[in-house]
Amino acid sequence: MFRNLRRALCAAVAALLLPLAAGAQTAHAAEAGAGYWHTSGRQILDAAGQPVRVAGINWFGFETGNHVVHGLWSRDYKSMIDQMKSLGYNTIRIPYSDDIFKSSTVPNSIDFSGGKNADLQGLGSLGVLDKIVSYAGQDGLKVILDRHRPDAGGQSALWYTSAVPESTWIANLKALAARYQGQDTVVGIDLHNEPHDPACWGCGDTATDWRLAAQRAGNAVLSVNPNLLIFVEGVQTFNGVSGWWGGNLMGVAQYPVQLNVANRVVYSAHDYATSVAQQSWFSDPTFPANMPGIWDKYWGYIFKQNIAPVWVGEFGTTLASTVDQKWLAALVSYLRPTSTYGADSFHWTFWSWNPNSGDTGGILKDDWQTVDTVKDGYLASIKAPGFPGTGGGGGGGGGGSSATCSAAYTVSSDWGGGFNAEVKVTNTGTTAISSWKVTWTWSGSQQVTSMWNASYTQAGATVTATNASHNGSVAPGASASFGFGGAPGGGGAPAVTCAAA
Repeated sequence: MFRNLRRALCAAVAALLLPLAAGAQTAHAAEAGAGYWHTSGRQILDAAGQPVRVAGINWFGFETGNHVVHGLWSRDYKSMIDQMKSLGYNTIRIPYSDDIFKSSTVPNSIDFSGGKNADLQGLGSLGVLDKIVSYAGQDGLKVILDRHRPDAGGQSALWYTSAVPESTWIANLKALAARYQGQDTVVGIDLHNEPHDPACWGCGDTATDWRLAAQRAGNAVLSVNPNLLIFVEGVQTFNGVSGWWGGNLMGVAQYPVQLNVANRVVYSAHDYATSVAQQSWFSDPTFPANMPGIWDKYWGYIFKQNIAPVWVGEFGTTLASTVDQKWLAALVSYLRPTSTYGADSFHWTFWSWNPNSGDTGGILKDDWQTVDTVKDGYLASIKAPGFPGTGGGGGGGGGGSSATCSAAYTVSSDWGGGFNAEVKVTNTGTTAISSWKVTWTWSGSQQVTSMWNASYTQAGATVTATNASHNGSVAPGASASFGFGGAPGGGGAPAVTCAAA
């Protein structure tokens, strides 16, 4: 009845490059989100007291035997974070296992060819995590760290095992809190993923009472960094009523998590469709009209009664069945559209960015480039504004008549219904440039459908692309590149102009 372990189909091989036909959205600019966050009733507020909405994506891999986020065998990590931002996701939930704290752990399956992931060479798992956190912050994305497993071998029902005792779990949580002290890109930690039977809530047995364990761990984290949010998932069964692993928060009403620092608890539920496992409510004759009542019972009441914020840390589906399609549409509606409710809404991170989640698939397709625009489209109404970036991308220099550049436009693939192209920007001047802008006008009806390593605007047939934060600074004689997908096909190379500053 309950969800089996997701099957990560993660062969460490490079994926075949297929045409990218993503329906990208430009992330909204917003001032809210700066600094560390805290809670007030059912809302999460930024350092200035402005409400924010977590609308993000799970990017897994650190919890597996690769000991690093997946997909780096195919792409540069910066290009994927840029793509997440371009699609309108504002937060990344990053699962990990306690293996990444071991000195013997070495990340694997990272492609360094062609300059990809160059700054990750020689780093351990924590060093790679540092780079991802830093770049996400520059892009204006927040990060929630998720203690997903005690080791890479698999999930555990309780927060400890014989090999990874509670003391190790807490020590490593404190180590992460200390590691990112002062880096408000990391807004909080999800203490343990999907506690399930025999984990209980409020039973009082320190060996199995997840609520008491969450209080011990949460207070330990806050003793190192009192500014972090503490994300606490549910259990499987409360008072004889069972649901998804980690998805049952019925016990909060009677036994709330109480921490030494006020306004830090965010409750987290997981919810899935039939591609993960069957549940009784899917066969109810009133489905999907019965689902809001189900969600209210398990976790939605916490939000509706203004007890605390609620974050659906995982939800996903292959969308292969009609039932799953109806489930996702109903859940998105229940989570409250941003256009109507703003940040006074449920928070969420979709499972997953990765295509190699066996029972859900991902936002990316198997080539690690192409966006599943149907799946991504379901989430459009609950996406939310991004957050201020931390800066740090690019450098100064340049200016005057010596700041010049050229651009070379190459069509890399054309399959009739669409095409991919790459543009290479070269600094042709004598001083470094800190930014660049490329413009072209198509002779046909082509439209950009997705762009990576640059942002763009399109007016009619004219496209203007400007550098991303990480590739605006180009030394004399050096180059930077960006790519995009377009539709329809027939994308011959137009004349391009380049301006530098």
